[in-house]
Amino acid sequence: MDDDFGDDTDFTAAVEAVERNYAPRPTSSTTTTLNASTTTPKVQQPKPQALPNRTAPSSILVSPRQKGNPILNNIRSLPWEYSDIPSDYVLGNTTCALFLSLKYHRLHPEYVYSRIRALQGKYNLRILLTMVDIQNHEESLKELSKTSLINNLTLILCWSAQEAGRYLELYKSYEHASPTSIRAHQSSSYAEKLVEFITVPRSINKTDAVGLV
Repeated sequence: MDDDFGDDTDFTAAVEAVERNYAPRPTSSTTTTLNASTTTPKVQQPKPQALPNRTAPSSILVSPRQKGNPILNNIRSLPWEYSDIPSDYVLGNTTCALFLSLKYHRLHPEYVYSRIRALQGKYNLRILLTMVDIQNHEESLKELSKTSLINNLTLILCWSAQEAGRYLELYKSYEHASPTSIRAHQSSSYAEKLVEFITVPRSINKTDAVGLV
């Protein structure tokens, strides 16, 4: 064994020399701190963004009087929540709605007038959402139409809970809509205006009007 690998003393000295050459050299704390400060990027904190102030709640406000009304099960596209309000529904800062069943109105005709007095002119657009759930409704609707005109109410008729819920969703969704979103398209050129004038009679369509022009 000594002839193949040499003396043990020489082998040990060679190993120690190699370990000394590859041993890690100590660095000063100043150099380490400097390198860390130059290589580590600075952490930038995110800046908070100011949210726009909401002028009205995003949900439909519902009076506790409406608990059990099947209309609530048909308000699906918008959230709603109970709130202590003088009307039955609040659809915006200046819009509210009172719900009235003609069947209930026939039994308690004074109810709707007490509810109108409770509003005290707080809203600009006041809707009287009326459920037509009786057969002979002509006289009741005449009375409510007159009442709506006198008390600055908008009378809206519905024949089902689904239709009533859809009306409430539409009024709430168009709360901040501009007038141009529901305005009909107006013709700008002379030819378009002439075609619209000719097509006023139902027997003349636009194709015939274009041929005449």
